[in-house]
Amino acid sequence: MAITMADVAKRAGVSKSTVSQFLNKRYEYMSEETRYKIRDAIKELGYQPNYVARSLKQKRTSMIGIIVANIMHRFSTEVCRALEDYFNNYDMNAIICNADNDPEKERKYIEMLRAKQVDGLIIFPTGQNIELYQEMINAAYPVVFMDRKVKDLIVPTVVVNNKEATKHAVEHLIKKQYTKIAIATEELTISTRHERKQGYMEALKNNNMPVLEEYMISTPIHLMAEELEKLFSLEEPPTALVAANDLVFLEVLKFAKENDIKIGKQLGLIVFDNIPFANLVSPTVTTISQPAYDMGKKAAELLLKLINKEEVTYKNTVYSCELYVRESTKGPGNFL
Repeated sequence: MAITMADVAKRAGVSKSTVSQFLNKRYEYMSEETRYKIRDAIKELGYQPNYVARSLKQKRTSMIGIIVANIMHRFSTEVCRALEDYFNNYDMNAIICNADNDPEKERKYIEMLRAKQVDGLIIFPTGQNIELYQEMINAAYPVVFMDRKVKDLIVPTVVVNNKEATKHAVEHLIKKQYTKIAIATEELTISTRHERKQGYMEALKNNNMPVLEEYMISTPIHLMAEELEKLFSLEEPPTALVAANDLVFLEVLKFAKENDIKIGKQLGLIVFDNIPFANLVSPTVTTISQPAYDMGKKAAELLLKLINKEEVTYKNTVYSCELYVRESTKGPGNFL
């Protein structure tokens, strides 16, 4: 027969309510001796709490869902680490799902996690499931958006200043005397990519430089090499490029190696993302770094407040990025 809480209480010589308090880590009303007795009774009897019954009673599962757009991004893994660390401190477990930027997968995961009665969701939204997002909002279901804004929805959202950070990076290239600056992003389906492209264009316009359509790539990753081939086959190919995330950056590195384009000598390069080896490769790579861990922690704090029905600000929480200047953007005058 299964060991019950009553069995533990009897072995420890305490009430069931005291055992319940122990299991919920409410130790303030019991002596250290009582805690040891209950702990030893649980160990001796091999008692396993019935978490399903507890969640039904408490109307909480102590689980949250995280729906990541693409787990391959370094930024996403750093955010997930922060979320898991934070909720672990509250004895809450995280279920991580990878949506692959696919609206149908995102919908499936939202519906599955809600069916499992997770206490709340943190989503890197595709921006395509508006009705489903609105349904959660109408039901006052705890949800926080990470990294991406969805227009006209009132949801706590944690993002970075994409446009301003990209603008600052391009201005750095201009100060270094680069005159032919390109940008490569994935498809313009989400707010972050639009904002980074806007920042690029704004920096060029503010410095009276031409904004050339042929210098702006926006394409799926699997077509990136083909588009880079077109870009560098131009009569006047770029002398500098902004890679809008780490996956684009890897495609640029691969293309450069295959075509004997020397980064930092023939091509200035900046990547918008957290690249752990940026200061270890040769040449070292200039990066626009996002405070991913802090952003994840903030999203977790917001979600827990929503779960606990505490007051939350619904304004976007916007973090600043930091430009780390390294050898890949020395300037055309340093080309050898």
